[in-house]
Amino acid sequence: MTTTRTTCPYCGVGCGVSATVTGARSVEIKGDAAHPANGGRLCSKGTHLGETVGLGGRLLTPKMYGEEASWDATLDAVAKGFADTIAEHGPDSVAFYVSGQLLTEDYYVANKLMKGFIGSSNIDTNSRLCMASAVAAHNRAFGEDVVPCNYEDLEAADLIVLVGSNTAWCHPIVWQRIEAARAARGTKLVVVDPRRTETAEGADLHLAIRPDGDIALFNGLLAAMRDRGLVDEDYLAAHVDVPEGFWEQIGAANVAEQSGVSPEALAQFIELFAAHPRTVTLFSQGANQSVCGTDKGNAIVNLHLATGRIGKAGMGPFSITGQPNAMGGREVGGLASMLAVHMGFSAEERDRCQRFWDSPTMVQGPGMKAVDMFRAVHDGRIKAIWIMATNPAVSMPDAGFVREALEKCPLVVVSDVMASTDTAAYAHIHLPALAWAEKDGTVTNSERMISRQRRFFDAPGEARADWDIIADVGRRMGHARAFAWPNAAAVFREYCAQTAFENNGARKLDLSAWAELSDADYDALKPMRWGGPSPFADKRFTTPSGRARMMAVQPPAAPVADPAYPFRLNTSRYRDHWHTMTRTALSPRLSQHRREPLVEVHPQDAAALGIEDGGLARVTTAQGEAVFRVALSEGQRPGELCVPMHWTDQISAGGRANRLPNQNADPVSGQPGFKNSAAAIEPVTPEWTGFLVTRDQPALHDIAYWTLVRQRSGWLTELAGFGEPDIAALLPPGARIEAIDAVRGARRYAVLGEDGRLAAALFLTRSGKLPPRDWIAGQLDAEDAAHGPALLAGRPAQLPPDRGAIICVCFDVGMKTILHAIADQNLTSVEAVGSALNAGTNCGSCRPAIKSLLQEQRETVSAA
Repeated sequence: MTTTRTTCPYCGVGCGVSATVTGARSVEIKGDAAHPANGGRLCSKGTHLGETVGLGGRLLTPKMYGEEASWDATLDAVAKGFADTIAEHGPDSVAFYVSGQLLTEDYYVANKLMKGFIGSSNIDTNSRLCMASAVAAHNRAFGEDVVPCNYEDLEAADLIVLVGSNTAWCHPIVWQRIEAARAARGTKLVVVDPRRTETAEGADLHLAIRPDGDIALFNGLLAAMRDRGLVDEDYLAAHVDVPEGFWEQIGAANVAEQSGVSPEALAQFIELFAAHPRTVTLFSQGANQSVCGTDKGNAIVNLHLATGRIGKAGMGPFSITGQPNAMGGREVGGLASMLAVHMGFSAEERDRCQRFWDSPTMVQGPGMKAVDMFRAVHDGRIKAIWIMATNPAVSMPDAGFVREALEKCPLVVVSDVMASTDTAAYAHIHLPALAWAEKDGTVTNSERMISRQRRFFDAPGEARADWDIIADVGRRMGHARAFAWPNAAAVFREYCAQTAFENNGARKLDLSAWAELSDADYDALKPMRWGGPSPFADKRFTTPSGRARMMAVQPPAAPVADPAYPFRLNTSRYRDHWHTMTRTALSPRLSQHRREPLVEVHPQDAAALGIEDGGLARVTTAQGEAVFRVALSEGQRPGELCVPMHWTDQISAGGRANRLPNQNADPVSGQPGFKNSAAAIEPVTPEWTGFLVTRDQPALHDIAYWTLVRQRSGWLTELAGFGEPDIAALLPPGARIEAIDAVRGARRYAVLGEDGRLAAALFLTRSGKLPPRDWIAGQLDAEDAAHGPALLAGRPAQLPPDRGAIICVCFDVGMKTILHAIADQNLTSVEAVGSALNAGTNCGSCRPAIKSLLQEQRETVSAA
């Protein structure tokens, strides 16, 4: 067995992974104890990466118009299609839409081809959807997209403020570091979020702001600091430009009202911030995914600049990225709004870039950002688009519009790992790319740490590296010399050299130390952080004056009330799923925490509308509609809803959240505002509900609501519908047994395979209850096959313990198991629960939920 040190492909924390190959397509995954980002820890998603590396559903052969084809034929077609389109309509008639799932080397080659050789800036990335506002805020304040902090600052801070970040779920290893700091140093924690998430549950103070109330909150906090004499006037005078009238513009008399925070909570926040100079403000998608996201970022940066809380250990504004290589894409220039390696579009920078690349052409200015790019596809200005490692038919706002655009486009090329995605359905040419376990290159995490991603499986089928595919197209378009790299190491060296070319200290991004790295040294490269622990420790910024810039930002106007859409809709992520689930849905373990897409509703809103917990509801906006399972939550502000972003046409007929937000975007960054859409909600009452358990993925036709959930040896499908379900279409052939209760409209079927074991089971009801799913799903691979009566009952004669909803995915521990252990063993802490059940001892993302269960048990005992 061989062990490979690589990097996790999920969030921007950038955890090191130790992968030990145990078979042809099997691997044992552990955290890399030597990696500085995680020190051996992994979240639930990283822990179960081994369940996602199989070849089921993979795209392994190039295709043209639905037929398998050779690489030569497909790449000739891509090169000719783009070249002919450019010749007839100009370079801005083509576009690349790329991804934070790409490696830095992939990004570099794509950016070079588009901006220096095609001559257009129409290359943008799905990072536009998560971090573009932070990029814009950094550029406005610092003159360069530089994150001032690192993870060690979290451990040195006395106060951590989380803004729009459900860190316990979305960045669990960062959350573990925060928890450790709180335990060791008494670090205070404030969470700014409209929702009372599991992260907020554990905070010293939760500020449940109204949607887009952040600017008013941070302007008000800064004004309070000035009133108390806590602005660092010496630092401002020496290192920061403050616009004329700044203090008058940010002063706010009604901070509590504008932000939605109670006066008492606001006063607590002011006291905490005043008392703890060593403050890190960590902000994420909740702040960025807004039509005023850039201003939110600058409001946070203003606060740190004005109080001198930047460039020192335990202090600073810290944007934490969503994707594993969103930062690497930002570094090389993978956004339409930047040229390359932190350079803009000035004449000097364009000339420098063209000379370095020795390119025949060079863009003149920024290109189309993601939302505008798909508008241009829709109206015909862009006639050829190449989509790489991303799924915009699901992930873009107003996703129905994006689908219409792709349907109209004369040439759609998709490079992907999976054969079937919502976006791939619109492709004329499919190009099979390498997956995480097969790729070689580098990624950069949220703290500027560059780490190696190393392959531990050979390329399956005809799949190729993304950088190699793009370079091959570049050569076929007539640019052989510029795209002749022999390997990823050569691409990395060129990228490093470009960061250093005529830099002379003008930009913080300078990787000159690695520009001549040998192939062997590249293979052995250890994690390295550019810019040092604190890039602004020298108090020098990348503006012409060398001084940082304060930005006078104002809260947005309140949205105009629309009686047709009286609610405000937020979108979120789930703990154990990732983006559009093309990877995490392959894992049976990760599929258990949230089996269906839930719309979270405050109980008083649900009562007023006749919406029931566990029922179905339709959420509607001006853009579209989607059906969700209902979860009542006191953590929702009344008048607001929240839905997850992950579900797709491949795994559900409901839950397509991104059909709902509109295309409105931040005017500076171009980042869409996913977090604050006008919406309506109404109950959906199906004529029947049910579930289906099958060994093979079922064919689902004309059913109003269904959701597929991966099981260890098959599939669980939740069902609901109208009219008469087509039983024959739902069940596979085989020996069938059935039971019918005409009074309740209940029907139960079991199909046995040739081996006498369960092949499928279908449970339907029009008015009664359905049995629990776990036992019947477990019969697909049970060692002792159950017999007919038990299968139709949906339970054995001797009932197993009811574990309840899965809380700890890492160790498969349910809610009721934890509650029973707390009561029976008198457990009083998260650590005690961990000792008794292992729950919470691996990734830690379930620890807030365990803490809530402990509190629930204490309240139950007190009430008794």
